[in-house]
Amino acid sequence: MTVRVLLFASYADALGASEVNLDLPSGSRVSDVLAAVQAMAKGKRIPDKPMMAVNKRYARPDQAVSATDEVAIIPPVAGG
Repeated sequence: MTVRVLLFASYADALGASEVNLDLPSGSRVSDVLAAVQAMAKGKRIPDKPMMAVNKRYARPDQAVSATDEVAIIPPVAGG
């Protein structure tokens, strides 16, 4: 299945894109999406425990994803 993944901040910088499509096996979970994206970063330093959302709702790492889902990876943000 192909899952659409939205990337923000350091994740977008590391991959050079604000969005990627991942081919994942059926039954994949949010944690699998994160692991695949981190592997694509090829050693660039990115946060290892970002917030994740599926279809604009925060998601736990063990939540299942499907081909119709939109997954967002939201790294921690600092500001003042």
